Amino acid sequence: MGEVKHLCLVKFKEGVAVEDVLKGMTDLVAQMDMVKSFEWGQDVLNQEMLTQGFTHVFSLTFASADDLATYMGHEKHAAFAATFMAAIEKVVVIDFPVVIAKPPPPA
Repeated sequence: MGEVKHLCLVKFKEGVAVEDVLKGMTDLVAQMDMVKSFEWGQDVLNQEMLTQGFTHVFSLTFASADDLATYMGHEKHAAFAATFMAAIEKVVVIDFPVVIAKPPPPA
């Protein structure tokens, strides 16, 4: 199957210190060798009708579905997930195999 992405769209609760959550997530993935890469971002266009209130995206890349399953079942992930879930109003999560339709240009 190849690489797998774990994608989370998030709307944080009012008053949440988003920077603290971002630091916690960054610290978590730094300890998890099965995570190949971690990217996050915040919506820049603020098109409420299209975003449905979601403001942030988190993307983790794994070498395989087995690595994703290992991450999801890891005790450190479970501990952080409790903190993460307490900070969010709503979330959508999808896990999918990577299909490269347009590769990045050579460096």
